[in-house]
Amino acid sequence: MRSRAIIGLSILAVLVFLLYELREVMLPFVAGLALAYLLDPLADRLERLGLGRLAATLLILAGFVVGLVVVLIIVVPLAAGQVASLVNALPTMVGRLQGILVERAGPLLQRVGGSEVVSELQSSVGTLVGQGGAWFLAFLKSLWTGSQALVSIASLLVVTPVVAFYVLHDWDRMIATLDGWVPPRHRPTARRLAGEIDGAVTGFVRGQSLVCLILGSFYAVGLFLVGLNFGVLIGMISGFLTFIPYVGTLTGFMLSVGVALVQWWPSGDWLHIGLTVGVFLVGQFLEGNVISPKLVGDSVGLHPVWLMFALLAFGSLFGFLGLLLAVPVAASIGVVVRFGIERYLESKLYRGDGPVLIGDSGSPSLPARD
Repeated sequence: MRSRAIIGLSILAVLVFLLYELREVMLPFVAGLALAYLLDPLADRLERLGLGRLAATLLILAGFVVGLVVVLIIVVPLAAGQVASLVNALPTMVGRLQGILVERAGPLLQRVGGSEVVSELQSSVGTLVGQGGAWFLAFLKSLWTGSQALVSIASLLVVTPVVAFYVLHDWDRMIATLDGWVPPRHRPTARRLAGEIDGAVTGFVRGQSLVCLILGSFYAVGLFLVGLNFGVLIGMISGFLTFIPYVGTLTGFMLSVGVALVQWWPSGDWLHIGLTVGVFLVGQFLEGNVISPKLVGDSVGLHPVWLMFALLAFGSLFGFLGLLLAVPVAASIGVVVRFGIERYLESKLYRGDGPVLIGDSGSPSLPARD
């Protein structure tokens, strides 16, 4: 048992090392594998309707490629223009927010701590914003360099559909082959763990993707109707970041409120500021009580803190490739840990049927106190 554990850990360490060393060239292959995994249920459904596996694969990937091209042609240029405008306007907005903060809180702070407190507050806010922007840019740079050092965008767009086609076409055969490699006496356990991992990954990825799409559309339309500058872009950012629990809503809320204060505070337009806050309050209520329970559910098994750690850690180590691997790896670790705890609770060590390790009575005795 011990030797098998050592062998397993050694193989895992080698795989992690190879993945880290080859992370620049692995992205299109992992992306193709992930795409095939997500589209396999649709291919199975088309097969049940009478299409062959080859025809179903070609139809699905053709539709995906057409949709991707439309998004790249229409959505990406608009989003890029909005992002450039927001980046250019950000220093001005931060300066105005500092002015509003000093205007409202300055007299109170001067009475409490003197004029030095006001200047220190301005300096602290500027430093905090600068550090936050630097961290965000560094994180984006790590994603870019980690995914595009050796693989260009063109190769990603060309290689990924090809890999997805072959993997999707041979998916059932690959799964049967992997199942045949497992020793017969371990197959029930392996199939159980694989089923739980598949349920956790598919339940979260497919459900949370729909949540992101619905909330992003809601925030974008709501902020646009309110009349907020960059409202559509902020809504899209909020929806995309909703994949990380709570991060999307908090990021969109802070951005939208900051822009709303700069846009409407000088004129005293509290109505539009309140409507901006209301959009996110309604969105958060719908997400927590209607959308997420219906689409994601409570059986996914991915704790929000564990998921945030996995996404940030894998994104920093492996770039965009790490973001693709974070959810399945986190789900797999969670399933294995729960299985290990379950086996421990069923073991003689936990139930007390095994040999006594401490003392003669089965429980350690506390040292006597004078």
